[in-house]
Amino acid sequence: MSIVPQETVEVIAQSIGINNLSPDAALALAPDVEYRMREIMQEAIKCMHHSKRTTLTTDDVDSALSMRNVEPIYGFTSGDPLRFKRALGHKDLFYIDDKDVDFKDVIEAPLPKAPLDTSIFCHWLAIEGVQPAIPENAPVEVITTLPDTKKPEQKIDELPVDIRLPVKHVLSRELQLYFNKITELAVNTPDTDLFKEALMSLATDSGLHPLVPYFTCFIEDEVSRGLNNFHLLFALMRLVWSLLQNPHIHIEPYLHQLMPPVVTCIVARRLGNRIADNHWELRDFSANLVATICKRFGHSYGDLQTRLTRTLHKSFSDRKQTLTQHYGAIQGLTALGPHVVRRYILPDLESYLGFLEEMILENKQKEITRHEAWRVYGALLRASGRSVYNLLKLFPVLPSQHANNVLRSKFRVIGTSETHRGKGNEEEVEEKEKEKGGSPMVVVTEDVEGEMEGESPGVKGGRRKGKGKGLRRTPAYLNQVWKDDLNSGKLVVSLFELFGEGIMSFIPSPEMSLFL
Repeated sequence: MSIVPQETVEVIAQSIGINNLSPDAALALAPDVEYRMREIMQEAIKCMHHSKRTTLTTDDVDSALSMRNVEPIYGFTSGDPLRFKRALGHKDLFYIDDKDVDFKDVIEAPLPKAPLDTSIFCHWLAIEGVQPAIPENAPVEVITTLPDTKKPEQKIDELPVDIRLPVKHVLSRELQLYFNKITELAVNTPDTDLFKEALMSLATDSGLHPLVPYFTCFIEDEVSRGLNNFHLLFALMRLVWSLLQNPHIHIEPYLHQLMPPVVTCIVARRLGNRIADNHWELRDFSANLVATICKRFGHSYGDLQTRLTRTLHKSFSDRKQTLTQHYGAIQGLTALGPHVVRRYILPDLESYLGFLEEMILENKQKEITRHEAWRVYGALLRASGRSVYNLLKLFPVLPSQHANNVLRSKFRVIGTSETHRGKGNEEEVEEKEKEKGGSPMVVVTEDVEGEMEGESPGVKGGRRKGKGKGLRRTPAYLNQVWKDDLNSGKLVVSLFELFGEGIMSFIPSPEMSLFL
C-alpha cells in the first residue's frame, strides 16, 4: 500500500486543472508518485552528505531535481527556518503561514543596496603613537567619549560601530615651549644667530623625537602656503637638514611627508617674490638635501630614488616649463650622482643646448631670461664636467698595451715611433721608454696581414716562426678597461664640441695629456 493516499493525487490533479481524473487512475498513480519522491529524497541526502552537513535543506532538494532534469521548486530558498502554525481545531495539524505576494508590489519596491566589493588595503593606524589625519581614520572632531555604561545601539539598517579614540600624544611643557620657539624663529627671524643656534640644537640634542611629527606637519604646511617667502622657505629647508643630521631622531616614517616640500623647493616655478631673492642657492641646497635622503634611506625604500629621478627628468625634458624649473631639475639629477647625469642628461644635451641658444636669441632684450638661460648653461656644464671627471677617475693608472701583442682584428701594434719598423727596433724603443719612466704609446695601424683566430699567420703553437719568444695574451679586464677608456675619450670629444674649452677644467691632468 502506498503512503500517498488516493485523495492526495485527486487534490493535486484538481489544483492543476484536471477535474475528471478517474479513481482508478489516481490509485495507479499513487505508487509511482511515492517512488519518485523517494528517488528525489535519496539524491537530496547524497547532496547533503557531499556538502559535509547533517541537516537536509531545500538547496539539497533543488540539486537533486536538477540532477533529474526537473525544474526546481521556487519560493523555498530562504536560509531562515520554517515557522509552522497549529491549525485551529486540530492538535496534530500544522501548516506554514505563507503570505500572498503581489508581483506589482515586488516590482515597485526599491532595490536593496548593492553589496560592496571585497577589497583589502592598508593604512597607518598610528605612527610613533600619533594617529595620522587621513580619511580612513576617524577625525578627532567627531569623536565623543561614550560612557562605560552606554553601548552603541544597533539600528535596523546599519551595523553597530565601535568607535575608538586615537592614541593620545602627550608633550611635556618643555617640549611645547621648544617647538613654539623654533617655529617662531623660523617664521619671523630666520637670519639671526639665535636661529642658527636653534638649528644646531635641533641637529644634536636628544629627546626631541616626540616633536618630529609636529615639525613635519609644520614644514609641509608652511611650504605649501609660503612659496612667495624666500627666507621662510630657506629656513624650512635648513630645519629639514637639521632633523636629518640628528642621530637621536628616527625620521624614516615621516619621509613621505618631507619629500614633497623638499622637491617643491627644487622644481617650483617661482620661489620668492623679489628679484633679489637668490632662489638658485635654495634650489642647490634642496637638491643636496634630496641626494642625502636617497643616499641614507635608499636601501630601505627601493623605489625612492627611482621615483625622484623620474620626477626630475620629467621636469627637465618638458620644454614648456620655465628655465628656473629646468635649473632645479638639472641640479637635482646632478646631486643624485654622475651615473644619473650620463643616463638622463647627456643623451638630450645637444638638443637642449640648441633650445637654450634659441631662447637667448629670441630674448636679447630680456635680461632676466638671458640670465636664467646662462644659469642653466652653467648647470649643464658643471653636471657634464663632473660626470666625465668621475668617469675618468674610475680607471686606475694601468700600463699601456704591450707593443708585441697581436690583436684579434686586422690591426697591428707598433711603438711610439713609426720609423722603427723592425721588431728589434720596437724592443729597443720599449726599453728606452722604460728607462725614461714612461710606457710605450699604443698606435694602431691597418697594414697587418692575417688575423689571430687560434693561430696567427707565421705563428704556430702560440710562438712566432724563427723566434723563441711566446705570444702574451692581453687579460680580459684590461681589454674592458681600455674599451671603457676609449668610450670616455669619445665622451670628452663630444663634450668639447658642445662646450668648448670650458669642459677641459674638469678633466684631470694625467688624462688631459692623452687628449691634447
